[in-house]
Amino acid sequence: MELTIRKEKLIFKQPAKTSRGVYLTKNVFYIERDTPQGKEIIGECAPLEDLSPDFSQEYHSKLSDLLHQIENDSWSPTPSWKQYPSILFGIETALRHIKAGGLAHTDTPFSRGEKGIPINGLIWMGSHDEMLRKIEEKLHDGFRCLKLKIGAIAFDSEIDLLHRIRSRFSAEELEIRLDANGAFSFSEALGKLETLSRYEIHSIEQPIAAGEPEKMTRIVRETPIPVALDEELIGVYETEEKRSLLETIRPHYIILKPTLHGSFYGCDEWIELAERIGILWWATSALESNIGLNAIAHWVSSHGVERPQGLGTGELFTNNISTPIYRKGAEIWYHRS
Repeated sequence: MELTIRKEKLIFKQPAKTSRGVYLTKNVFYIERDTPQGKEIIGECAPLEDLSPDFSQEYHSKLSDLLHQIENDSWSPTPSWKQYPSILFGIETALRHIKAGGLAHTDTPFSRGEKGIPINGLIWMGSHDEMLRKIEEKLHDGFRCLKLKIGAIAFDSEIDLLHRIRSRFSAEELEIRLDANGAFSFSEALGKLETLSRYEIHSIEQPIAAGEPEKMTRIVRETPIPVALDEELIGVYETEEKRSLLETIRPHYIILKPTLHGSFYGCDEWIELAERIGILWWATSALESNIGLNAIAHWVSSHGVERPQGLGTGELFTNNISTPIYRKGAEIWYHRS
């Protein structure tokens, strides 16, 4: 089996703004194999250059080394590769594709085209009017769970958006999730969370920057809004490290991104550890193309989830790869041919 790598630049339809900056393009590394019909994409490595712990100038050579091991049937997800989560994600995606004989990596109601996966409507950061327009579009499309990225415009403007939403929809009618991407300082975080809590917020991701577990622990203990960890999980590879972080901070939720959090191999471990102590979770894609999104959706479906997932990135790019994944209302579906 000969596998090759093709680097591709995905182009955003609109600038994707977070508190860390603005994305205009996104580099991905497709794993391909030869078939009688030509090259077939079977895996995707999609590192986020500002977040992925395994991204470096040697990224391509590391990926090539792994592919060489697979071609010689000498690779397994050993601990030595835990520090390369986005590479592991591409490899695991490729191996699942090979084992399943196609894009349907699992045998679930989702992979059989019988049931969709509920998803949240993602509202990227923008001006007040831009975000309000996007909110209206998502509500029109039938979304009853919205995730708003906050922290890049004036806090008063963000409060105004939440006020407008809640004046129309109660918490029973519409779930609101917030993602601060670490935008709040520790000194202001609890005060802002108190203000936000007036709008019946379901949860807030990463209110302060990762890497200060003592401060995050205090926020979780005192917050009026359930807290979810995301960036805090990046770079935590060993089982005991994971257990210690979860037992120390005790977040209400963890947000799992296979590209950042150890691929499916590592995320399954996060889930097992979290569920033992009553921490809930959902999965989110991390700006992968439809190849990666497809793999994540099938993996999520194997866990029998009912909670809305963050799997909507497939519509972000002008040059995405065509797959049987599609959105129908507030769910994603797999078209089984």
